[in-house]
Amino acid sequence: MDAGGWRFAVHADSPKGRQLADVPRAALTFYWPLQGRQVRVRGAVEPASPEQSAADLLARAPSARAEALLGRQSGHLESLDDRDQAFRTALARIEADPSLVSPEWTLYTLVPVQIEFWQADKDRVHTRLRYERSGRRGPWETHMLWP
Repeated sequence: MDAGGWRFAVHADSPKGRQLADVPRAALTFYWPLQGRQVRVRGAVEPASPEQSAADLLARAPSARAEALLGRQSGHLESLDDRDQAFRTALARIEADPSLVSPEWTLYTLVPVQIEFWQADKDRVHTRLRYERSGRRGPWETHMLWP
């Protein structure tokens, strides 16, 4: 996270990657049950450049990079042996070429237009605040919400 928004990465051929290509909007939720707090961020997502996406992947552990090379997230798996063999092959490719990246790896920035804070109350009279803005650089407006 920085002033531009929240960053996350996905494989373009994963279900999430295909959904973001079709509808470039997302929401992130952070929940702390022990504190009874939650933050929800909503907004448009923007893909980074291929160079930025590659740098993000190269900063990850070799095992994470091998997983990205597989490109099979959420696909049907016939056997654990198939998975393990494909993983070993991908890891060997990375060991042979440390600069190898999956071209489908995409770094995104969620640009917030709405951020909601929720504080639980034992009597369920929760405190909720929503910050909203129109556009990427518009001023933030603050609204209290009913529980």
